[in-house]
Amino acid sequence: MKLSIKNMVCPRCITAVEKLLSDVGLHPITVQLGEAETAVEPTETQINLLKQKLQDSGFELLEDNKLQIIDKIKSIIINQIHHNNSPVVFSELLASELHRDYSGLTKLFSATEGITIEQFIILQKTERVKELLVYNELTLSEIADTMGYSSVAHLSAQFSKTAGMTPTAFRKQGAALRTPLDAISKKV
Repeated sequence: MKLSIKNMVCPRCITAVEKLLSDVGLHPITVQLGEAETAVEPTETQINLLKQKLQDSGFELLEDNKLQIIDKIKSIIINQIHHNNSPVVFSELLASELHRDYSGLTKLFSATEGITIEQFIILQKTERVKELLVYNELTLSEIADTMGYSSVAHLSAQFSKTAGMTPTAFRKQGAALRTPLDAISKKV
């Protein structure tokens, strides 16, 4: 059985959810960002226990189809920006991965989240740039290239607008100004 799980944003989340599923007797076949497949159909007791364990760990079992789609959109974007680093056209990626028309996805996302997919992408890219700035391993030019910006000026302008300071000023202030990935759309 497939289960949709909200707030899975990293490989550690996958490991945590695998353990939670095993703990309630639902032997996971596969677990990926936002989704898990179990070998058996869960009982009502197992579902209730899983919901509680997931909630205690900062996750949420999604049973509404629209919320499942929103969570898949977020998972695809987060995975691409934070774990893949190859340039893509997000409208094409999302339409292809979700087998849906992009305009329908944007309407659903905006109505549910209160921001556009494009704004969510910018917030995620800004958070990834913050991470790279804190590591202090790459120059601003290298970060712009890595993140698919056309220039350092474009990166700096978008970062300043979103973060409220320049990348250089952020680099000086460090990690205290970072936001957890699952809280990014909530801060708009």
